[in-house]
Amino acid sequence: DILVRITAANRGTEAAELHLLPTLWFRNDWSSWIAESNRVAEKPNLKQIKTPAGASAVAAAHPVLGEFVLSCEGEAPLLFTENETNHQRLFSGQKNESPYVKDGINNCVIHGNQGAVNPAKQGTKVAAHYKVNVGAGQTKVIRLRLSKRAPDEKGNPFGKHFDEVFAERLREADEFYQSVTPPSVSEDAANVMRQAIAGMLWSKQFFFFDGDNWLDEHHSNPLHSGYRSSRNSEWFHMLNEDVISMPDKWEYPWYAAWDLAFHTLPLAIVDPDFAKEQMKLMLKGVYLHPSGQMPAYEWNFSDVNPPVHAFATLFLHRTEQALRGETDLEFLRATFHKLLLNFTWWVNRKDRNGNNVFEGGFLGLDNIGVFDRSAPLPTGGHLEQADGTAWMALFSQNMTELAVELAAHDPVYEDMVLKFTEHFYYIAAAMNRSGQDGMWDEEDGFYYDVLQLPDGSAMRLKVRSMVGLLPLCATTVIEQWQRERIPRVMALIGQRLRRIPELRETIHPTGPGHYGVADRGIIALVNPERLRRILSKMLDENEFLSPYGIRSLSKFHEQHPYVFHVNGQEYRVDYLPAESNTGMFGGNSNWRGPVWMPVNALIIRALLNFYLYYGDNFKIECPTGSGKMMNLFEVAREISDRLTGIFLRDDRGRRPVYGGTEKFQTDPHWRDYILFYEYFHGDNGAGLGASHQTGWTGLVAKTIQLFGLLDAKRSLEAGKGAAFASGSGKE
Repeated sequence: DILVRITAANRGTEAAELHLLPTLWFRNDWSSWIAESNRVAEKPNLKQIKTPAGASAVAAAHPVLGEFVLSCEGEAPLLFTENETNHQRLFSGQKNESPYVKDGINNCVIHGNQGAVNPAKQGTKVAAHYKVNVGAGQTKVIRLRLSKRAPDEKGNPFGKHFDEVFAERLREADEFYQSVTPPSVSEDAANVMRQAIAGMLWSKQFFFFDGDNWLDEHHSNPLHSGYRSSRNSEWFHMLNEDVISMPDKWEYPWYAAWDLAFHTLPLAIVDPDFAKEQMKLMLKGVYLHPSGQMPAYEWNFSDVNPPVHAFATLFLHRTEQALRGETDLEFLRATFHKLLLNFTWWVNRKDRNGNNVFEGGFLGLDNIGVFDRSAPLPTGGHLEQADGTAWMALFSQNMTELAVELAAHDPVYEDMVLKFTEHFYYIAAAMNRSGQDGMWDEEDGFYYDVLQLPDGSAMRLKVRSMVGLLPLCATTVIEQWQRERIPRVMALIGQRLRRIPELRETIHPTGPGHYGVADRGIIALVNPERLRRILSKMLDENEFLSPYGIRSLSKFHEQHPYVFHVNGQEYRVDYLPAESNTGMFGGNSNWRGPVWMPVNALIIRALLNFYLYYGDNFKIECPTGSGKMMNLFEVAREISDRLTGIFLRDDRGRRPVYGGTEKFQTDPHWRDYILFYEYFHGDNGAGLGASHQTGWTGLVAKTIQLFGLLDAKRSLEAGKGAAFASGSGKE
């Protein structure tokens, strides 16, 4: 029983006529052009039914969903068509299966063509046509109700009870959001957090994709002779028919694998079960490729996204432990086994020479490189990618932690702890190697991609970007209680390192004699000296530290663009804090300066892990050159505050996210409604890209909650569990 209330407000100075068309329809799964395997045998139906005076109603019948009634307050005309495309208009020589196609409602309302809608008052799509005159400064309210029960002569679907239920649900919603919002959070920040979560929930959408059928229609199915290869040809096994959290239901109504992993973090605040289901989706056999590759997104499933699903799985596990005090072993086992397939795919497909350095192409960072990293290089040869290698180091750490959790219940997983710990050591040794062909540049104190040329020579591509910051993120604290769960494995790891001492030479010191606060160990790519050198750049406001978070590219390149010449052509990277100046990846995305929420979240995670190890024993100037020394918890909170500041009113009452859009800055009817953009201007915080991408930008809800609950002292005392407390402050 769904109650709907639409309020239309006229903020103007003159009365205005408004046409409102609330619409009900069935998804078209009956037309003859639909593959027989997906076509239903029985078509659903909508038809007008009699109601008491003062309302219109539609009976909806579906062979699976059952019967419903849509009641519309007032005697609004009901316009019926079929929910079918106007093939006759779009495709020369094709005929429509019905004279009443779905654009008929538009043609009736806009052009007055009454013949475009079905006079028999039935179909598979219907709109109630409300034509109202709204006076200056006035509002009109339209109410609808979709229910299993038809209105009878005595019953009134819009009586007093309707408003009472609405008021009760609003009160419950207020109570619910209050329960997950820390009491220390300001009213403005609580409003941002609530809208971020609401946007996440709103962005759920049913997604249907039958790979075999789609490839048949495009004559690109490799199961058939004479096929032509095209995008997604190798994904004929796919059958997606699920409700999925979308990046942006308006502009990007399709799933993206690494976006989805980040979506689960804020979703877990309000619906951890749905978050877990989303995590399992990409690992199902009808999504995951038989080779172990995870699908990237619809326009090219074979693109490679960063492997962050193990990180998100671990996050959801810790969240559930904090909320419910229990471990969902079935979830952990199922995801771990599938993630093992994905890890193996990475090792077999993206480590070209078997030397533990990885490629991967654009890896979600679109135009961040001087070349299109997903295309053949103009120089020939290949790239060894600092970000790809760092992602795999983090993947190894995450899998190690998951294996430790499982080993506490089943010792068979102990060997997996050893396997992934060793793999991290191998990756670290390869990534941190010295010399001209190493990713670490001792002079600059930064990591870069390495271009391996056909003649056997190598050179670093010295672009100061997020690519070189991501090695920081491959950092995980190991609590004493975690080591105590696996004494046999810890002994074997120690033995391994004694036999091959080179494995520990360039990573962060750890183990006996090197434990941190509360006897914590640490697995980290960067040693203390490199950590300090990287942070000095990351926290420099003339480089990465924006007033609104960490930039994707250093501002250093504003005055010092990186330029590379090959075959008479110039390739360059400039600092571009707003939109891109290249057509790379469509030109509608930019990783050459703006602030992006997901990588900032991973940096915050890394800093908090380092803090759990160091406590106050490691401090750094923040911002660089300011003379203000901070521990790494304080640095993490500073970055979080800058990210949150994108959406909050500043001391002038303006929200940076809205830039110079005065309507949203000053109009009292708009200024407190927040849009969660795809990325943000590297200098002024204005929202850029897709305007409703609550998706991973919804992570701001988690950072608000986290630092609303957590302080440095409590973090050190409680360890990892402190970051997963509930909104009430109770673990």
